[in-house]
Amino acid sequence: MFEQSQDDKIYVNLHQPLQDFRFDAQVAAVFSDMIQRSVPGYLELIQLIGLIAQRYAQADSHVYDLGCSLGAASLSMAQHISHKSCTIIAVDNAPAMIEKCQTTLPQHSPVPLQLHCADILNFPIENASMVVLNFTLQFIKPELRLSLLQRIWQGMRSGAILVLSEKLHFSDNETESWQDVTLTALHHDFKRTKGYSDLEISQKRSAIEKVLLPDTLAIHQQRLFDAGFSEVAQWYQCLNFASILAKKP
Repeated sequence: MFEQSQDDKIYVNLHQPLQDFRFDAQVAAVFSDMIQRSVPGYLELIQLIGLIAQRYAQADSHVYDLGCSLGAASLSMAQHISHKSCTIIAVDNAPAMIEKCQTTLPQHSPVPLQLHCADILNFPIENASMVVLNFTLQFIKPELRLSLLQRIWQGMRSGAILVLSEKLHFSDNETESWQDVTLTALHHDFKRTKGYSDLEISQKRSAIEKVLLPDTLAIHQQRLFDAGFSEVAQWYQCLNFASILAKKP
């Protein structure tokens, strides 16, 4: 499912000054290694997204992977969709990610697959039976998240499904809750088991904290209802990473 990538050593050495995290060529080169060592349960989640596509992707429809990075979710869905008239549309605004996708992804997909380097805030959503936002919404400005979900809802077929995977925050105020502190500590322990040093963990957290802005589960659920979805349910969680299913009536 994942192509070979370089080992993630971006934060091995001290960065002064430390730049905000970006999905540039350096990250694209190590992304497969980075995501598997950083997000607990990621491989299982990707596999299960394929099974969701197997059940919900409709014939003669579009399936969207918005913020596709290197296309792991797209490929998993492609390998499980039985309708050959279904087209997967994978979108990412990082040129380095799309460039790497173009070298491997289309030829491994048994169903039609399109790749687009574009901003998902403006990208048209049409005739969709399934839409995936896999750790994508957290990088969108909070004030733009509802309008994006509303536009996705408008472009979906009746009975279509949205998969929304996100890193969670567990407090509605600026003070971290006991759950935030505990799951963050366990997440750092997980990273240590994957070979990351304390310096790497600290620098990555500092680099990404201004660009990855997590919400609570309750905020995600209410926002999905506000966007028009009739059924909303959390279906997966591993530490502070979770996924939600939302259905259009």
